Amino acid sequence: MPVATITSKGQITLPLAVRNGLGLSAGNQVDFIAMDGSFMVVPVRCDVTTLRGRFAGRVKKTVSIDAMNEAIADGAAARNLARRK
Repeated sequence: MPVATITSKGQITLPLAVRNGLGLSAGNQVDFIAMDGSFMVVPVRCDVTTLRGRFAGRVKKTVSIDAMNEAIADGAAARNLARRK
């Protein structure tokens, strides 16, 4: 199993086997996703289709567009009220 060491600046070098397995090269980005007390390293891709399933299992129930709009409006109202005080 490939292992990486953290430097004093908090940096790591991904082992070659990991870079090859993820299809990464110089300049590519990776995302760290928290999952059940650990992290998953995922390459950041430009194509939106790579996001499919990425958030599966992270929410207990779906939220409707109306509920999202209401939450946004409530947040904006709370910010406006805080500014006035």
